[in-house]
Amino acid sequence: MKALILVGGFGTRLRPLTLSVPKPLVEFANKPMILHQIEALKAVGVTEVVLAINYQPEVMLNFLKEFETKLGIKITCSQETEPLGTAGPLALARDKLVDDSGEPFFVLNSDVISDYPFKEMIEFHISHGGEASLLVTKVDEPSKYGVVVTEESTGQVERFVEKPKLFVGNKINAGIYLLDPSILDRIQLRPTSIEKEIFPKIAAEKKLYAMVLPGFWMDIGQPRDYITGLRLYLDSLKKRSSPKLASGSHIVGNVLVDETATIGEGCLIGPDVAIGPGCVIESGVRLSRCTVMRGVRVKKHACISSSIIGWHSTVGQWARVENMTILGEDVHVCDEIYSNGGVVLPHKEIKSSILKPEIVM
Repeated sequence: MKALILVGGFGTRLRPLTLSVPKPLVEFANKPMILHQIEALKAVGVTEVVLAINYQPEVMLNFLKEFETKLGIKITCSQETEPLGTAGPLALARDKLVDDSGEPFFVLNSDVISDYPFKEMIEFHISHGGEASLLVTKVDEPSKYGVVVTEESTGQVERFVEKPKLFVGNKINAGIYLLDPSILDRIQLRPTSIEKEIFPKIAAEKKLYAMVLPGFWMDIGQPRDYITGLRLYLDSLKKRSSPKLASGSHIVGNVLVDETATIGEGCLIGPDVAIGPGCVIESGVRLSRCTVMRGVRVKKHACISSSIIGWHSTVGQWARVENMTILGEDVHVCDEIYSNGGVVLPHKEIKSSILKPEIVM
């Protein structure tokens, strides 16, 4: 089987982290976002992953070469010279996706994190015999999204309603599809939206089916959702009694700590924290709802909450970093500084407090 991951553009919503690496390579729970997907695809028998990409393809491929061998899966790029939307990339990658097997292929948005029920999805696709399957997830406020209206017992998609004023359902497109190769005959090589132009036509022919996603789902393409996604992901690990979760008297709730990180005495870590490789957390530090990426040093008695600390950054003694502060790569926050929602570009030193959310260039 094959899969196409829509990697797309510049990752502007996740800056300043994406100023250092392409968005799919930004770590989520101590692993590049895209690796969560590739590993899950490999587990259900996918042998080749095509990355639809228009930005820094060589950086992506160089990085993923190591995992090609490790995971035993072929990873190739299909490079766009202009943005092609969510359907155009399928037409561009046609030769890579179609082979003699006639098997369906997966299509995923690269910043979606979930339990990836690919096995159940394959069974669902075979059972309904339609041309395309999409995953949907239930949301509390459907009026903020495009809603997928389905026939309840079969999952057959009846129609799509964009940001409905009146309640028509609470299922939204989760950005994960399983498609028969015949769908490629419907797509031209031009900027096209699979959601707005292709799926409604297949639904009109009663060949599109939706499966409700079991477990959690989050689009982690922006900082607030990234932090929420981390909570959901760690909670999912907990439900599966994963040995990856840290334990100890200094740990509160669900926490992920890389084995090469060191944590000093008198710290309180958690809930919902990921600490990356080579991090040094000095004594008396308080961390909650945050990600601390590779090579970060957090000095004595610093406090970090609801924030993302980029690679090789330093947070000084008694500093307080909170309210969606995002530090880019190699940012150094001096001792006793307060950051309230600061978004700091890479390679900066912060010598005065950031009292209200702002971008520090």
